[in-house]
Amino acid sequence: MRIAVTGSIATDHLMNFPGRFTDQLLTDQLDKVSLSFLVDDLEVRRGGVAANIAFGLGSLGLNPLLVGAVGNDFAEYRSWLDAHGVNTDEVHVSALRQTARFMCTTDEDMNQIASFYTGAMSEAREISLHQVVEHAGALDLVLVSPNDPAAMLRHTADCRELGVPFAADPSQQLARLDKAEVRDLVEGADWLFTNAYESALLLERADWERADVLARVGAWVTTLGADGVRIELRDQDPLRIPAVPTEAVAEPTGVGDAFRAGFLAGISHRLPAQDAARLGCVLATEALETVGPQEYTLTPAGLLARLEAGYGAEAARGIAPVLQPLS
Repeated sequence: MRIAVTGSIATDHLMNFPGRFTDQLLTDQLDKVSLSFLVDDLEVRRGGVAANIAFGLGSLGLNPLLVGAVGNDFAEYRSWLDAHGVNTDEVHVSALRQTARFMCTTDEDMNQIASFYTGAMSEAREISLHQVVEHAGALDLVLVSPNDPAAMLRHTADCRELGVPFAADPSQQLARLDKAEVRDLVEGADWLFTNAYESALLLERADWERADVLARVGAWVTTLGADGVRIELRDQDPLRIPAVPTEAVAEPTGVGDAFRAGFLAGISHRLPAQDAARLGCVLATEALETVGPQEYTLTPAGLLARLEAGYGAEAARGIAPVLQPLS
């Protein structure tokens, strides 16, 4: 399966606050919050949702096509992605703006406060998937992940016009989208991805009930943090897949992106959704144990050991063929 991943490409500035954000909030002063957090460290890492997912897919032996907009400071980042199996030929390079920046502070409870500077990402709306297909050839699936909102809407429309199946991952951009836009991004998606909070926000923004969403998508995949993953299909009982236990939590940025990479890799190999989610959960834990969303290294032995420990030997054997390209 040939997968194109559209969305943000960014540089991450990751900081840790040695306390709890909630301890600094005064309930009677929430209408005029003014806070500064003294952080212990700063890590500058490669990031962006689309790039993180593409990195994970490339690390699993697929050759995903990354589609997004960057600045002329992208050369070193491009080399990194190319070396990890990502096709960057269709990345648009801005002549005016720098690559987007993600600035995130994490507290000791793994809560996060973040800001995102769009930079060159604002030019992603200029990218036509019709032209991408002309240059790169046919696509089997397009993931529409957080990006310039106009770009997300355009790429979704392009998929419908081209007859290409797509997965909807509006996540961080739900706060910027109105009802009509949310509905447009979701309608007809083969897969819909959210986390627990985003699933509630999506229902509120779209003014839909859960059944309304399930009537419009192939399947709804919701990540639940330490509680694993829920997969919902219309007229079926939800599937619940537990998370893989972690040995040492390092930093949560990019964990959801790693899950999506593992899940889509499983789907591309025609694994059942339950097994695809198991592979996604393993990658999520790998990302959780590293600082930075593209710093984990995958080996067949390591992944199989985690699959067996988390889900049993039979499940590991069923997923093992997906890991052969890593050998």
